Amino acid sequence: MTAAENVCYTLINVPNDSEPPSEVSLKTDLEKGEIKAKTEALKKVIIMILNGEKLPGLLMTIIRFVLPLQDHTIKKLLLVFWEIVPKTTPDGKLLQEMILVCDAYRKDLQHPNEFIRGSTLRFLCKLKEAELLEPLMPAIRACLEHRHSYVRRNAVLAIYTIYRNFDHLIPDAPELIHDFLVNEKDASCKRNAFMMLIHADQDRALDYLSTCIDQVHTFGDILQLVIVELIYKVCHANPSERARFIRCIYNLLQSSSPAVKYEAAGTLVTLSSAPTAVKAAAQCYIDLIIKESDNNVKLIVLDRLIELKEHPTHERVLQDLVMDILRVLTTPDLEVRKKTLQLALDLVSSRNVEELVIVLKKEVIKTNNVTEHEDTDKYRQLLVRTLHSCSVRFPDMAANVIPVLMEFLSDTNEAAAADVLEFVREAIQRFESLRPLIIEKMLEVFHAIKTVKIYRGALWILGEYCSTKEDIQSVMTEVRRSLGEIPIVENEIKKEAGEGKPEEEVSAAPAQKLVTEMGTYVTQSALSSSRPSKKEEDRPPLRGFLMDGDFFVAASLATTLTKVALRYVGIVPDKKRQNSFVAEAMLIMATILHLGKSSLPKKHITDDDVERISLCLKVLSELSPLMNDIFNKECRKSLSHMLAVRLEEEKLSQKKESEKRNVVVQADDPISFMQLTAKNEITSKDDQFQLSLLAAMGNTQRKEAADPLASKLNKVTQLTGFSDPVYAEAYVHVNQYDIVLDVLVVNQTSDTLQNCTLELATLGDLKLVEKPSPLTLAPHDFANIKANVKVASTENGIIFGNIVYDVSGAASDRNCVVLSDIHIDIMDYIQPASCTDAEFRQMWAEFEWENKVTVNTNVSELNDYLLHILSSTNMKCLTPEKALSGICGFMAANLYARSIFGEDALANVSIEKPIHLGPDAPVNGHIRIRAKSQGMALSLGDKINLSQKKSMS
Repeated sequence: MTAAENVCYTLINVPNDSEPPSEVSLKTDLEKGEIKAKTEALKKVIIMILNGEKLPGLLMTIIRFVLPLQDHTIKKLLLVFWEIVPKTTPDGKLLQEMILVCDAYRKDLQHPNEFIRGSTLRFLCKLKEAELLEPLMPAIRACLEHRHSYVRRNAVLAIYTIYRNFDHLIPDAPELIHDFLVNEKDASCKRNAFMMLIHADQDRALDYLSTCIDQVHTFGDILQLVIVELIYKVCHANPSERARFIRCIYNLLQSSSPAVKYEAAGTLVTLSSAPTAVKAAAQCYIDLIIKESDNNVKLIVLDRLIELKEHPTHERVLQDLVMDILRVLTTPDLEVRKKTLQLALDLVSSRNVEELVIVLKKEVIKTNNVTEHEDTDKYRQLLVRTLHSCSVRFPDMAANVIPVLMEFLSDTNEAAAADVLEFVREAIQRFESLRPLIIEKMLEVFHAIKTVKIYRGALWILGEYCSTKEDIQSVMTEVRRSLGEIPIVENEIKKEAGEGKPEEEVSAAPAQKLVTEMGTYVTQSALSSSRPSKKEEDRPPLRGFLMDGDFFVAASLATTLTKVALRYVGIVPDKKRQNSFVAEAMLIMATILHLGKSSLPKKHITDDDVERISLCLKVLSELSPLMNDIFNKECRKSLSHMLAVRLEEEKLSQKKESEKRNVVVQADDPISFMQLTAKNEITSKDDQFQLSLLAAMGNTQRKEAADPLASKLNKVTQLTGFSDPVYAEAYVHVNQYDIVLDVLVVNQTSDTLQNCTLELATLGDLKLVEKPSPLTLAPHDFANIKANVKVASTENGIIFGNIVYDVSGAASDRNCVVLSDIHIDIMDYIQPASCTDAEFRQMWAEFEWENKVTVNTNVSELNDYLLHILSSTNMKCLTPEKALSGICGFMAANLYARSIFGEDALANVSIEKPIHLGPDAPVNGHIRIRAKSQGMALSLGDKINLSQKKSMS
């Protein structure tokens, strides 16, 4: 067993550069030195013994010259020394000198200083020799009545440890501690005594609890925690006891200690599934989240609430608490808010959606006023998405939400505005009754939009859904307003020449003429004419985009103008007006083309944009019915198809989720009897305290494959050959942030191998925690050596090394067997994850490391190859199934995964089937991997290359 597996009480720092002192010099210091010299010598002795030195000659010296000293530091060091020093002869008998030590500690147990008494009692917990403890028992019992609580609580611990290891030394310990507990007043002493009774004699613990069950709420928090643990264990083992103790757990929910409230709430839910119990526990969790300042605590408790929600019967209870859960949004931490909003969204129903929307609207307005916090923009984005989801699920709410959200189209944060735009696009398509409201609001905020991407989206919505004569004319007014005076080139040249003053009068004239035809928008015309144009920089927004060289927005504008002009021609019978409107639209397009070809903008117009605008001009000049259909019907049809597919996918995923949660029991299902159930089949009956302890110790059992033995065998790596003198193989157990190597070493020779040492080194982001200790192997004997390796990041790591040993009786140098390399699989750290298309694109642009892998496989089907890559890399395909279905000989898909260290990995698969080479031709193409770190990108690329080769073999 390695030092890492032993219970550790004391950590001792050893300086590496110090020379090991000789035994003679140590003996001199211990005999004749001052207190300081003796202290230093004793420290050196302790370190040497820990390193494997025996030093038997110093034992008597320490007993004679150091043990009688009263210095507290020396007494403390002596406790460590007596803990580690060998106390028996090679044949297992106790050393005679230990009788003197025992007598010294009997005196220390009667020492007037409480610190010396208490620390001696703690030391006795670590002794494993019954012969040493037996003479000390009366003194240990006497310490239970000491005036100081420090001595009493350590006496209880000493008695508990001795009773657990050697119950014959103190057979009446439970009775003694029960009497002590009844009369004790100190909280820490009561806690230790009660803890001992739980483990040593549970019935006595229950008797004591029954006598004081009404006073539990007055106890200290440390004792209350132990009481919660006892109640859980008793009710877990014997469910009939629940009624007896459940009232006590209810009382503990009101405890002043957050830890007690948390444990009591968790216990209450496991003991009872009654709605009142679940509601009380959930309410307790919510109070904890709000009152606790530590974000980690908030996230842990939120996870418990989410676990509660997963249970179908508990979900109905939590639905009534949605408004309480939303109180958590007062926390400034983004991660907490994100989880809270997701939980609220999962729990929202038609009964409380109205209240939820009111709260979210208030939160959105708050974010508008607060700009100093760095996460405000991201939080606003989260709120917009939540409101979007609410409106899609409950269409009645859309009318309340849209006016508030439309204000954010003019937001400087493009991400939040893009989310609003996406929501508006979906709402205007789905809810016909809201179209007039959305168009009106869109026209109001149109002039204030600051980012070009949002401007393009807004143009598209206005062009697609403006159907009345007044709305179409309003769109034209807004376009002219944001474009400024036309022709643009002449106007800009005039400005440069310093003749920009008349611009205001000239630009106001055409706007005024258009507005008078509309009748109701006269006030907007006044606004447009009062636009300041004193400086060259104060350009209207659209003109600003064009002067910066962004002509893609001009192509969008051309499409919008074409759509509204075609619609205007269909609505207005007057030929003169028709021609006037179409001519104005064509003039705008022509002047933009002129500007693009001139030297005024920062960048010239691209050929694609020229082609698009020219096409729109051609469509307006010909006005053919076919083009009218394409522009005004086909675009909307493809949008509605996309939204329908997305809705279908959402419903499908929700259905899958609900199917997972609903436990369906068939009439002919076998009945499970607890007494006959195998341990690994018990799921809900796990001891939660035991599970949390295992998790803290890093011993969580992962879900293995159907045959656990087979999955373990897959992780065994052979390190040496069968003909080597020492055979070794390792089982690699990966447990999140560390790796445990369980190495089996077999001596295949007829000699005794001494100082057989496993020497390991690592390559990559791995770190060896400790050096495995040497051992002696008898002929044909075997042993297990364990080594711990810490992992710092997702990267392919290699562990290599050798086994070094001496042959007993041989005069030759040390023998060495070189081990095969152990490759640590990156897949143990990568988990499938999902993100939105926008997040994927943003990360794709930000990540600097790219690894391009050429597809080299014998798989002939595109879908089969994609599935093979997904299974071998643990990544998730973000591209919807609908987009991948069908046979076209080409496939492009986005994959995403996240490591347990929070690193993101993106991949883009672009593959094709070369049809000209026949139906059995293998797939070819590329996979591009992007990651923040070089190691992640290279490791994933290696993994894909390896899996391709496997699929070929």
